[in-house]
Amino acid sequence: MDTKGQQRKTTKVGTVVGKKMKKTVKVEVERQIRHPLYKKIVRRKTTFLVHDEAEKCKVGDTVRIIETRPISRTKRWRVLEILGLAAGADQETGERP
Repeated sequence: MDTKGQQRKTTKVGTVVGKKMKKTVKVEVERQIRHPLYKKIVRRKTTFLVHDEAEKCKVGDTVRIIETRPISRTKRWRVLEILGLAAGADQETGERP
């Protein structure tokens, strides 16, 4: 069994900030780095276009995304799971207004 070609897929956690395309959401991932000279913690934000096949994500949701094969020119990520719902969602059923 040869597993040389397989690599671990990178996962990231971010917030959905845009949903204006079909089956695509824009996810913003925030990370903190230490400035090399001043040693202050600095926040960096990166946005990814993410494939959402079921179109269940809404703006404000917290999602886990996973690296995948190129789906289009700019999409290389897909939604793995929805971790938290947006503030306007019904907490018991997960339904939205």
